[in-house]
Order: sequence, then structure tokens, then C-alpha cells
Amino acid sequence: MNNFVYDIPTRVYFGENQLENLGTELKKYGRRVLLTYGGGSVKRTGLYDKVVAEIKKAGLEFFELSGIDPNPRVSSVNAGAGICRKEHIDVLLAVGGGSVIDCTKYIGAATYYDGDAWDILLQKVPVEQCLPIITILTLAATGSEMDAGGVISNPETKEKLGLIFPPMQPKVSFLDPTNTYTVSAYQTACGAADMLSHIMEVYFNMNQDLQMLDGFMEVLMKTIIRYAPAAMKEPENYEARANLMWTGSWAINGFINGGKRQAWSCHPMEHELSAIYDITHGLGLAILTSRWMEYTLNDKTASKFHQFGVNVFGIDSCLPQMEVAKKSIEMVKNFLFHTLGLKSTLTEIGIDDSNFKVMAEKAVRGGTMYAFQPLAAEDIEKIYRMCL
Repeated sequence: MNNFVYDIPTRVYFGENQLENLGTELKKYGRRVLLTYGGGSVKRTGLYDKVVAEIKKAGLEFFELSGIDPNPRVSSVNAGAGICRKEHIDVLLAVGGGSVIDCTKYIGAATYYDGDAWDILLQKVPVEQCLPIITILTLAATGSEMDAGGVISNPETKEKLGLIFPPMQPKVSFLDPTNTYTVSAYQTACGAADMLSHIMEVYFNMNQDLQMLDGFMEVLMKTIIRYAPAAMKEPENYEARANLMWTGSWAINGFINGGKRQAWSCHPMEHELSAIYDITHGLGLAILTSRWMEYTLNDKTASKFHQFGVNVFGIDSCLPQMEVAKKSIEMVKNFLFHTLGLKSTLTEIGIDDSNFKVMAEKAVRGGTMYAFQPLAAEDIEKIYRMCL
């Protein structure tokens, strides 16, 4: 087992009516606020008015950057950083889901760099400082409200890159499950697939680590499987929304990693998909995940799939190991494509094999992806083809 460092310095206000603490938290970092958000949903739900009221009540001055897209663009990062420099912004307030929060993180970092923010994603520029970030989460999915990572797209180069920089860790996050009541069934399903993938990227690992972490991850996965369908059927089911929201944070805030050292598989593959086709991240992950599982199942890895099937889906442990392993994959497919109702193939969403070779080569960055199973470009291309 490897040593590790655990440090999650984000303060979380969880539950209803916590926005009364927003002004106090903002004032700790200054008096000039940049409010960032996406489309019009925060205004339609009334959340925007509540946030602005708290900012004004605290006597703070605020500026806005709206229109941040899903799969956020580097152009939005550059625009936000320009506002921050021009208006001498002290603190950033992101209101939205992972796309808004990710974009805001890079705005905070790019404020200290006069060039194109894409240089940061290309790792040409070190991120040594970042404006303080406070988030108000409206979609349970990416976990960006409680980690230091973020993913940005560049439509011009057809790239989607993600990195982790400790200075981008949010200082404070407000997690009110009622703010997710208006999330559609489709986006709830995509969010569930994203959360599940975050956990599985760590869980499927042949290295020995703390057993309690495997148990923790199994409970998180069972929570998603139980509560995602409930939230889809009853959008205002507080218990379901609360469980999903808190699970999303803990799926990727670093706790479950322990001492594991392993690259991720499905996320790099999906980033290439959405970089070119601009699909919903969670949908891409859902389509890829079960095929990746099928491709990586072998005599060496079967024991992990057996553990997963028994402890997450309750499959009879007395059945032969490989039988349990294969059945667990079928149950994942059933959950993603039948229970959640997500499309099951790339063909269904209009994607053919014309870019598979290029995508596969970019996913492995010219080498081999040392993940649950080592994957070269030709392996990635085969997995893409399994998704047609």
C-alpha cells in the first residue's frame, strides 16, 4: 500500500437556506465579486435573484459573466480573466454545475496570466495562484465543487483537456439539494453516469489498498443506483437529491484515492468524443463504460469484477468468478441504458468511426495509458468500435 496525503480544504454549507451565509463568506476575500453562470436556468428558478440579494445585502460590488457553455470553452475563460483584470476582482462566485465551476477555476488562474488561457491547459504556464472561488452547485455530477480540477474545451483545435491545480480548490461551496429540483431526468441520468464513472476509475484497480476505501466506494455506487432513478421519477424528492449531491462531491474529492496510483481510462476516451462532437459528458461515459469493462475483463482482472458484482449488485458470491464478473457488466448496462434510459451506442447519437484513430492516439498522448489494464491507441480504437 502506498503512502498518501489527504487535504480537502473546502468549507461546505450543505442543506436548505444556507445562502444567508454567502455574504459573510464572500467578504472574507474582498469586496468586488465576479458572478459566473451559464444559461437562463438560474434566473428562471429564482436562484439568481436570491444570490444577488445576498451580495447586495453584504454591501459588495459585483460584475457578471454569463453564457458559460456545457463543455466550457477557453474563450469564456479568457473573457472572464479579462473582466477580473479590468475590474480588479477579489473573489469569484460560480453558480451552476461542473461546467460553470470548471470555467471559473481557470478564470481565477488565468487572471494572473496575460496570454491565452489555453497555455495553462497545455502546461506551458504553471498555476501558482488563483483568485478565491466560492461555488453554489445546481447539478450533482462532476464534483468540481470540492476538488481542484477542471476540464476546458478548445473548439478551434478540437481538444478537451483537464488538469488539477491545488490553487483552484474552491474555498467555500454551497450545496442545497433543492437547487437541483429543476434538473431534467436526462441531465440527472447523465450526472449519475458521471459520478459512477468517477468512482469506477479508482475502484477498478488491482493494487492493494485500504479495504475500507473499497467499501466506501461500493456504498457510493449503491447510493447512485438507488437514488438516481428516484430523483428522475420524483424531481423534488429531497432525500434522493441530497444523496446524489453529496455522493457527487465524495466521488472525486480525493478521499477515495487513498494510496492508489493509476491513470483513468474512460474519462480520457470520453474527452476526445466530446471535444469533437460536443456531446454531454455523462452520456459519453455511459456509452464507453460497459464496453471498457468488457474489454478489460480477463482471468487476471475477474476477481475485481467479482467483488464489484457481489458487493454492489448483490450477485451470488458462490457462482463461478467469471460468471459473476460478466453478470456484473450486464447489470451496469441495464442500469445505464434501461433504468436511466440513456442511449447505448455512438451510432444512436450520430457518431461514426471516421475520427476513431485520431481520437485514440490523442487519448493515450502518443504512448500507453497505464490504467486498470494498459491500453495502447489500438486498444482504445477497438473500444470505440465496440460502442457503435
